[in-house]
Amino acid sequence: MKILLRISLIFVILIVVVIAGVWGFISYRGSHYFDFVTTDQPIEAKYTALGPYDVSYAEFSADNDMFKQYEIWYPSDMKQNSSTLPLVIMANGTGITASKYKAVFKHLASWGFIVVGNEDENSRTGASSAAALNFMLSLNTDQQSDFYKKIDVDHIGISGHSQGGVAAINAVTRQKNGHYYTAMFTASATSSFWGQKNQLGSDWSYDVTNIHIPYLMVAGTGAFDAGTATSIQAKQGQGIAPLWSLQTNYDRISDKDNKIMARRVNTDHSDMLNHADGYMTAWFMYWLKGDQQARDAFFGDHAEILTNANWQDVRKNH
Repeated sequence: MKILLRISLIFVILIVVVIAGVWGFISYRGSHYFDFVTTDQPIEAKYTALGPYDVSYAEFSADNDMFKQYEIWYPSDMKQNSSTLPLVIMANGTGITASKYKAVFKHLASWGFIVVGNEDENSRTGASSAAALNFMLSLNTDQQSDFYKKIDVDHIGISGHSQGGVAAINAVTRQKNGHYYTAMFTASATSSFWGQKNQLGSDWSYDVTNIHIPYLMVAGTGAFDAGTATSIQAKQGQGIAPLWSLQTNYDRISDKDNKIMARRVNTDHSDMLNHADGYMTAWFMYWLKGDQQARDAFFGDHAEILTNANWQDVRKNH
């Protein structure tokens, strides 16, 4: 009997160790996703990896029950550096607040950006992004702040995933301080189908015709993102960010403005933010920092994204 109890105990211990090991690996992989995401081309690979800057973190109360706090990642040498840094506001996806995807913020900050988010779980109107931008602009003029005169106010970007994609669009087009933004990126922005009154409601709606800054929009080909519907009229098979939605948004933006759409192959909704991170970073590196190598990912007849096996349905106007 004692032998059986010992064997049972050893078996239980082994199960616990295996579960702990698996959980530990999953946690490590999540916080180091940039080491695991598959890349196909050199520019994508370069900007998927961590950048050259060590990163520091700060947080401030938002004095708002919905936003809770502003979370800021930035290059650790910012205080000693006399130059200003571009700013990127990150809009939250549903249930994915800033504190839940710290690695994405850290990654972008490691490339020389000040990156800001909050804890808003209802980001779609763009109000919390607007508040975060106003807060950062106030720190930039506060002589007592570590961010005093550290923000390059002429180079401010915004990014959002899922509901956060809706938020990014609305922050640029509906919020009073939307004119500050000079580049934007969205991953799997919730389609306009869901913004109808008989679906999720009109506060999920948006109007991309008012976007006049460079815009990179991406989504995945996975079932949850893509669905099977081919238009907004379809009553079944609507994914979160189907191909028809990207095409419609792309077509509604003026050809006078820089715009690119693409879908990441074999990638579904929940993975789009970190799997597209390399090109998001490259997009901001070019538009906010003037990085010419990053530019080569997107522009010209030989743009890298056109021959990248990770991407399909690419459309661009430059």
